[in-house]
Amino acid sequence: MPAPLPLPHCPPGLEYLSQIDRLLIHQELEYLEILTTFETCNRYEIKNAFGQRVYYAIEENNCCTLLCCGADRPFTLKIFDNIGQVVIELTRPLRCSSCWYPCCLQELEVQAPPGIPVGYIKQTWHPLLPKFTIQNQAQNDVLKITGPCVLCSCGEDIHFEVKSVDEATAVGRISKLWTGFVKEVFTDADDLGIQFPLDLDVRMKAVMLGAAFLIDYVFFEHGHYTNQRIGIW
Repeated sequence: MPAPLPLPHCPPGLEYLSQIDRLLIHQELEYLEILTTFETCNRYEIKNAFGQRVYYAIEENNCCTLLCCGADRPFTLKIFDNIGQVVIELTRPLRCSSCWYPCCLQELEVQAPPGIPVGYIKQTWHPLLPKFTIQNQAQNDVLKITGPCVLCSCGEDIHFEVKSVDEATAVGRISKLWTGFVKEVFTDADDLGIQFPLDLDVRMKAVMLGAAFLIDYVFFEHGHYTNQRIGIW
């Protein structure tokens, strides 16, 4: 997609987000992982509803972290526009992925452009449900995310509902899309869909994009396949 014209009060590179209400994230297949089961840095294409690439994302990590930490690994994920400029940077610290350790919950910082925080995703402790809070740059709560109790994807999409702060109104959705039995079982290359209000602030759209990546790492990386399907996360 060609870059849209700059908008006032919009972080550079996020102008296109003001025009859309949904995104598709497609993770590229890593053949080394398929052949060896060793984790490699993830790569993604981010597309609009017409299948046109809007952004692409590349994880930055080292071999030791990939080998020792698996899907729980800390990472920096850089999101580029189609001319190769970094427009969003996601940073995840090392956290365990079990809901039974509320002192070590998941977090992600979203910067747009790199060096300027625009929001955060923080896990909210719950014994049964995966729950997250989306915050703005001042760390004030803006939106809530709630996933299903049983993360079963056998032939169906898995939906994480995005709601208002009081959780009374649904405003969007982050979905793990079913990609077929063979791909689901033998790879960790996932497809994710994001829906948000067209008039939502572009910064919060960028944070929702970050939330989709965090959900993918926490629940749908290959190393967690068995647990995620029976709801133990």
